[in-house]
Amino acid sequence: MAAIAVALIIALLAIAPQFLSAGAVDRMTALFIYVILAAMWNALAGFGGLVSVGQQVFFGLGAYFSIRLADAGLNPFVALFVSAIVVGAVSWPISLFMLRLRNGEFAIGMWVIAALTHLLVNLDRLVQGETGTSLISLNVYDASTRRVAIYWLALASMTALLAVLFGLLRGSTGAAIRAIRDNEDAAASVGVRVTGTKRLLFVLAAFGIGVAGALWLATSITFQPKTYFSVQWTAYMIFMVLVGGIGTFEGAILGALLFFLIETWFGGAGVWYLIGLGATALAFSLLLPRGLWGTLEERFGLRLLPVGYSVRLPVNSTQTTGETASPAPTTTSREKA
Repeated sequence: MAAIAVALIIALLAIAPQFLSAGAVDRMTALFIYVILAAMWNALAGFGGLVSVGQQVFFGLGAYFSIRLADAGLNPFVALFVSAIVVGAVSWPISLFMLRLRNGEFAIGMWVIAALTHLLVNLDRLVQGETGTSLISLNVYDASTRRVAIYWLALASMTALLAVLFGLLRGSTGAAIRAIRDNEDAAASVGVRVTGTKRLLFVLAAFGIGVAGALWLATSITFQPKTYFSVQWTAYMIFMVLVGGIGTFEGAILGALLFFLIETWFGGAGVWYLIGLGATALAFSLLLPRGLWGTLEERFGLRLLPVGYSVRLPVNSTQTTGETASPAPTTTSREKA
């Protein structure tokens, strides 16, 4: 039922630009990008236990490589996704030494990587330091055509990434990822390929966030390193996952939707908007540590898109002697994120 509902929602979103205003199309595109960011950070930290405060490095690189590839003559729309592939490729050597770190060391190490990458991008003459540059090759397209095309690209990217992530987490690799999160040494002792599994998740998250960065550049056109490599992007990811429900597939989507609504209604409040986000995150940490969806799942057993499995042991209705036996209670073992 949930899968049918998701298919219907995606179909409605696909035709929505015919009925929405230009401003609404831009806002919906931003929502799709927020969902990608939340889902990727939740996969890395919520399911994999790799808490990072430096994921903005991949967001910034997704935009930067788009600028570079378009300047080299590649079609700007093609450059958006080729740049994400390049980001995924770049994340592989980064993982070789970053995944040797654990817990707080990994989190701060990623922040250091983001800061160093920001400085290196500033040295590029095309970028002109913090002055930045623009993806001017997109201006050859009509504004309305460009807006709708970016909307559909963002919707398709969000759908594809969520589908890949759901399939990955629901399979044996997903079980290995959660085993590593719970106890890395114990997972290794039962045959889980710890390093390879963590690297796969790290690269997937980098690729997805690179897609988000490239799409954000397409919507804004301009590129300034201090904006794209700002830690605020990781702060937004953490907020969305924390409020929606860390370690739950549905929670990241719900958190992105809530963040989108808060930004839409209160984004113009300036510094008070940021203070409100911080206060909201603190309140959820204290009162609802599992987030909205995690709390609903725990209290009511509601799971629309479960990535775990429930195992029910069969009830023995008769004994071998032929005598009637009282039914044994059904034992249910549910894996919790």
